[in-house]
Amino acid sequence: MASKVARKCCPKALWPVARRKMDQINRVRELKELNFPPGNRLERLKGDRENQFSIRINQQYRICFIWEKGHAYEVEIVDYHK
Repeated sequence: MASKVARKCCPKALWPVARRKMDQINRVRELKELNFPPGNRLERLKGDRENQFSIRINQQYRICFIWEKGHAYEVEIVDYHK
């Protein structure tokens, strides 16, 4: 599933990183676990994405999601500079 999402939303060179990070999101049970590795740069989002969180794939792409009861919902890869 993660690889299909990555293929639709980001450049081919980023697929392995996107898939690895999406697998990590699916694996953790507490949001704070996404603070490692530090390169994830877990953030609570603001504005029209209030109630969402994100981790970085790279400087341009983020994985955004809603976190509830130990699970991520509405997971999407977003080009943050569009």
